[in-house]
Amino acid sequence: MSSNFLGLHEGQWTTEPMATRMNGDHLIVEAKEGSDFWEKTFYGFCHRNGHAMLAPWDGSEAIEVSFDLSSFTELYDQAGLMLWHGEHQWIKAGVEVNDGVAHVGAVVTDTYSDWSLSPVPEWGGRIVTIRASYSEESVVIRARTDEHPWRTIRVARFAYPTNKHAGPFLCSPKRAGFEVAFTKWRFTAPDVDLHTDPPIID
Repeated sequence: MSSNFLGLHEGQWTTEPMATRMNGDHLIVEAKEGSDFWEKTFYGFCHRNGHAMLAPWDGSEAIEVSFDLSSFTELYDQAGLMLWHGEHQWIKAGVEVNDGVAHVGAVVTDTYSDWSLSPVPEWGGRIVTIRASYSEESVVIRARTDEHPWRTIRVARFAYPTNKHAGPFLCSPKRAGFEVAFTKWRFTAPDVDLHTDPPIID
């Protein structure tokens, strides 16, 4: 098993995707059409059939997930990092196509979901890394590409000292055939503080 996916042997899917395979050092995952995670806010519906591979995460280390944006072309194509306490308490952070443009953002859910996002058209076709570091009952979520520096995208409350899980996720609310190539899933040293960028380790 690739050292880039040290959580893979412990991970379990919340919902099995259409297909998974290893291609060299990449984990290729195909999402089911109509898959998503969302709880109530604005739309009124609940979607709990997205694909997240979750492994135990005690928060003592930061977690990073990397993936290739080359396949992101259609509305709501999305992938990134899921932090999970239960079906009503979770955070998904990553990249999602909205109105034809890639956006980096996060959905923070505690019974109800919220959604924050920012356009990143310059990230198209790059390898993106999403990182979460846990401290003081909160998570600091950062993102970068293989050509762009870290940016902080969210500081969110995640006050669960036990029963935390984390890992890569993907969803395809609108189409069949959406595949994501994940290139890394690893645990690493936690953030030093909010205003110090973590090192880039490739």
